[in-house]
Amino acid sequence: MIDVHTIATSSLGDRSYLAHDGEVALVIDPQRDIDRVLALADELGVRITHVAETHIHNDYVTGGLELARRLDATYLVDARDDVAFDRTPAREGDDIAVGGMRLRPIATPGHTHHHLSYALADEAGQVEAVFTGGSMLYGTTGRTDLVSPDDTVELTHAQYHSVRRLVDELPADATVFPTHGFGSFCSATPPSGEASTVGEQRSTNPALTSDEQDFVDTLIAGLGAYPAYYARMAPTNSAGPAPVDLSLPEPLSPDELRGRLEKGLTEGQWVVDLRERTAFAGKHLAGSLSFQLAQPFVTYLGWLLPDDADLTLIGESEEQVADARRELVRIGIDRLAGAATGPIEDLAGGADLASYRVSDFAGLADRDPAQVVVVDARTENERAGGGVAGSIHLPLHELLTRRDEIPDGEVWLYCGSGYRASIAASLLAAEPGRDRDLVVVNDDWPHAAQAGLSVVRDDERRAA
Repeated sequence: MIDVHTIATSSLGDRSYLAHDGEVALVIDPQRDIDRVLALADELGVRITHVAETHIHNDYVTGGLELARRLDATYLVDARDDVAFDRTPAREGDDIAVGGMRLRPIATPGHTHHHLSYALADEAGQVEAVFTGGSMLYGTTGRTDLVSPDDTVELTHAQYHSVRRLVDELPADATVFPTHGFGSFCSATPPSGEASTVGEQRSTNPALTSDEQDFVDTLIAGLGAYPAYYARMAPTNSAGPAPVDLSLPEPLSPDELRGRLEKGLTEGQWVVDLRERTAFAGKHLAGSLSFQLAQPFVTYLGWLLPDDADLTLIGESEEQVADARRELVRIGIDRLAGAATGPIEDLAGGADLASYRVSDFAGLADRDPAQVVVVDARTENERAGGGVAGSIHLPLHELLTRRDEIPDGEVWLYCGSGYRASIAASLLAAEPGRDRDLVVVNDDWPHAAQAGLSVVRDDERRAA
């Protein structure tokens, strides 16, 4: 009997897996903070002998190399991948013994050129599970544009055939265990469901319910922006990541913190406040940035943070800073310039605290549209479904290069929940020499129409 345990990383929308036969274990696509994997293996009383990668990851730094080295385990990476470290080359058709289990790599290109899925069988040879990485997800597939724009069409066709191959070759009752598809930008579209089998995918996966050209055209048409830090992940993983460091950064005094804030973004000083976003709006250190330590934290900070910036964290406690540190190392942000913890009044060291207003869509509906500027910080795909009439569409990831488009005066910012609007407001507030009266719409997007605001779709806006 094979037992599979999930190690979820909800902040990145990914899952790693530990499968065992009661004594010996296999780990698939581990995240960089491998202490979670080691703790699970200890809890289960199993010995990890194999670590396998479905592909060279584009959205996080792998912990596979360090885990394999620490445990002297076999490290399976596609034989075709050009990597700078020793590994056991995994190839289509291999039959790999893992205790009483058998592991079979299956070439499933699409998410990357050299992508493997792994069918896991019991001692009798019955396939019980398939680990599909970024190939067949729950009701969708992995996106196909992360390798190169020039390869996207080719990889999308390959993705279609890879999913069909899995369904053709594997038993219908085999459980599907994808790495992506739980909020990851590696997913082509949002997934459906939390669990599935190969047979269930026949009726829910677009690669199995559409003809090839429709699948290709639809997938490519729906691809939107993805985090800028993705460009660094595959080279880091191919080179072999350094061992993880989860130690706390150096503590800073209020005077040291003030010095960094005075230099500001123009001199590469990013001072990030981890507190809840409405608490930040009510009082914060002038020049600091609001990145609430919540599920989207690492995606958006990683997306916006310049490679050469010095990153300083402000937290309510050392535990909060440690949690942020763990999130950041998962995407290769290892170097922190320091941290300060405690009540924000104490960290101010006598300096005045800054603030801006928070409201909701009903509050925006009460304002005279001629008197305010409204900024939509959502993505292109979200905007295509409708936006507040007359609003400026400025996706959060474009804010730093386009913020001059936002005039002075009363500026209301919204997104899908208030999270990105809060980041955007703090970035605008940190810009010197501007006179903006900022208001964050801390509200869920569906409430806009309910509040009586005019919501216009992109096609309607163009027709007008």
